[in-house]
Amino acid sequence: MTKPRMEKLRTLKTIAETLNQGHDVKATLNEVLKELLSLTNLQSGWIFLIEEDGSYTLAADAYLPPALSRREKVLMCEGECYCLTKFNNGGLRKAANIMNCKRIESAEELYCFDTEGITHHATVPLEDGDRRFGLLNVAAAGKTLFDEEELHLLEAVAFQIGTAIQRMRLAEYKQKNALLMERNRLAQELHDSVNQMLFSVSLTAKAAKTLTKDETLQQMIDFIQTLSQDALAEMKSLIWQLRPGGLEKGLAEAIKSYGTLIGLNVVFTQNGCPVLRDEEEHMLWRVAQEALNNCKKHAGTDTAYVRMASSSSYAELDIIDHGIGFCYEAHAGLPSLGIKGMKERAEKAGAEFSIESELGAGTKLSVRLPLTNQKGRTVR
Repeated sequence: MTKPRMEKLRTLKTIAETLNQGHDVKATLNEVLKELLSLTNLQSGWIFLIEEDGSYTLAADAYLPPALSRREKVLMCEGECYCLTKFNNGGLRKAANIMNCKRIESAEELYCFDTEGITHHATVPLEDGDRRFGLLNVAAAGKTLFDEEELHLLEAVAFQIGTAIQRMRLAEYKQKNALLMERNRLAQELHDSVNQMLFSVSLTAKAAKTLTKDETLQQMIDFIQTLSQDALAEMKSLIWQLRPGGLEKGLAEAIKSYGTLIGLNVVFTQNGCPVLRDEEEHMLWRVAQEALNNCKKHAGTDTAYVRMASSSSYAELDIIDHGIGFCYEAHAGLPSLGIKGMKERAEKAGAEFSIESELGAGTKLSVRLPLTNQKGRTVR
């Protein structure tokens, strides 16, 4: 066996081992990309994941020159380029040499940012059968052409990556589906058992009150009935959180319906209609849900004001009440686990979270979410 063939097999084996152990797409792609560059003595690389509508994300990168990594890799995350255009037009079906990289050219036009000698790159589609996931790009200083052997190796690696992406996405879907089924099962169990028992306690207390004329005993029964009704309302809220309804009608309807469920008057206003991804809409919904719960339980008011606003670059959700408020100083940390959970959920989705409150002056909670344009890149 020739030395180049042995090196090719060694590279494919190493890449396959890493991919087989991976569970998170982005983390695995970053690791594999670094291994590939090391094994092939190439200098830099990046991977675009591309959606069916042509939108893309920079899913992985390794050793980008300063010209491409400046300003949080803005040149890599925005705009069109030759390889993306060719991929989206269906013209890129195998590994190819890209003679003119528009991103490199854009960087060179800015003069003072170092491209470290990179002018060209090879680009390879990531596929698994009929499914196309994106592009693998690799480059090295002074390298203007990849020979057939190099392109064949990159195609083999790209096929391995495409297969692994499909496997990890299927596993993620299976996990999410299993979680959803378990949440639905718990919600049904709570509805059929605890919820019904609380309803029975409330009816029994109401009936028991008619059997006595003792005022002290009647007051105690009233208290039991009130507690059972409050617990019943809490249980309905919990079931809703486990198995939320209403999002199929949109975020606004879900928020208003949830306010009705927990006995809170929600005054909803909206300016603009943001296009949200499922995970973004779900994040805003969960934050609104927790904020409305807090308002109902702690604000001492029966009305909350919810505002949705959007522009071409962001969507903003504000939840305001004119209740009792609380002492809050940003440097002192968050006052409750519920608020901490909202903040973590928002920031995980890439949004900014803020809260303002003052005793006697109510509370305002805001989530500001950067949007993506129609091609899927974050607008800065």
